[in-house]
Amino acid sequence: MASCAALRALAVVLWVAAAYPVVFRARPVDGLAMNWGTRAHHLLPGDITVRLLHDNGFDKVKLFEADPLALRALGHSGIQVMVGLPNELLANVAGSVNAAEQWVLQNVSTYVSKYGVDIRAVAVGNEPFLKSYKGQFEQATLPAVQNVQAALVKAGLGKQVRVTVPLNADVYESGDGKPSSGDFRADIQGLMVNLVRFLLDNNGILAINIYPFLSMDADPNFPKDYAFFPSPGAPPSQASVQDGNVLYTNVFDANYDTLIAALEKHGLGAIPVVVGEIGWPTDGDQNANVASAQKFNQGLFDRIVAGKGTPRRPQMPDVYVFALLDEDAKSVDPGNFERHWGVFNYDGSPKYNLRLAGGRPVVPAKGVRYLSKQWCVLRPDANPTDPAVGSAVQYACQYADCTSLSPGSSCGSLDVRGNISYAFNQYFQAANQMKNACGFNNLSVITTTDPSQGACRFHIQIDTGKHELTGKSAAGRATAAWTAVMAMGFLALVMTAW
Repeated sequence: MASCAALRALAVVLWVAAAYPVVFRARPVDGLAMNWGTRAHHLLPGDITVRLLHDNGFDKVKLFEADPLALRALGHSGIQVMVGLPNELLANVAGSVNAAEQWVLQNVSTYVSKYGVDIRAVAVGNEPFLKSYKGQFEQATLPAVQNVQAALVKAGLGKQVRVTVPLNADVYESGDGKPSSGDFRADIQGLMVNLVRFLLDNNGILAINIYPFLSMDADPNFPKDYAFFPSPGAPPSQASVQDGNVLYTNVFDANYDTLIAALEKHGLGAIPVVVGEIGWPTDGDQNANVASAQKFNQGLFDRIVAGKGTPRRPQMPDVYVFALLDEDAKSVDPGNFERHWGVFNYDGSPKYNLRLAGGRPVVPAKGVRYLSKQWCVLRPDANPTDPAVGSAVQYACQYADCTSLSPGSSCGSLDVRGNISYAFNQYFQAANQMKNACGFNNLSVITTTDPSQGACRFHIQIDTGKHELTGKSAAGRATAAWTAVMAMGFLALVMTAW
């Protein structure tokens, strides 16, 4: 039977595996990189976002889909791009070489030749072997990778653009909790070997997503100090894992090296491995807060800038930090924290102090324009116990982001009136401050006095209509349609009350 220490080490690896950008080499570096997601109701304009990247020294970026606004803004920017092909397209691309060629033409070749986008990689799918998908994408992933690779070669981009598959850390495991015992998950071992072999033979790369936060958040007994990078001179965590002559003092090193051991076990150790996602959220959960995010990301950035890798890979791999900005339209199925991974707020303002390369601090986005300084709150004379209030709040939070009201979150300590006002204002801002979006059956009122309390910020949204956008994205078009739907839905709410 394994010792308690071994069992705890195994739990550490498995919790990270069950979990769910900044690219660097083995030497100290000046350039950083980020994941740029676009699941937001009010997107920070592409040109402002690209300037934000530049101003903070981020020279590589990963997109989860071929978003036109983002890609056009990245043209001639000097920023290297990894563009994603979403999971929902895997089956189509896997089943048709022509479909793969059309996708590459529309989402890679066109942006390279017409807009001057420096696309360096295509991420085929995103965590397609995740256990919770129950095999949904397993049959399509490798054929899709093969067809995309063939399409890139046909387009004359085979040497410039590499293919990868971002994978969740649950694709590998360790029987005794030690990284050296790492191997691929038994049910997909053959698939993983074939996939990595193809990538290796075709100059591809492997991307792995590692989330110490999810490990800690899922297990109340998880050793919290092991989730963070140890400070210089600090004693190692009591949860540190002794693996032969190597002492693993943090979960990132142990997790990454578990994958490396699995690759080496199957003769695939030569494949370049990048970290596709890693980060720490700031809200929506008791473990998601500014202090913890600052501690984790500062430790990560320090490692990246110093070029310090892991015991099995002393050279720091390319690391894509997740994420650049908060995304208030993301699914909260994983948890309410899912909308709060940004190093920057939705408007490009820094959430906390970070030292980047050369010790320089992060700087905010420039040129951001906002809606009017007004908020929607519960009327002073309204009764918060009115039965109509409950349905109004439920409606507001159905269409707007109320995750900051979660227990232990930044707005979790508001009183009843504060909770109601926060929900009303989130809806009001999401609907572009349309006057009829602050009605709620005469329960609310517009105020010019900021109702923010302590750490709980009542937001004012970006005025996307005042920015010159570099191109309309699918998300941007959806925002306009979504706002109209909200307005119609609100009218329906009023009619129902009547």
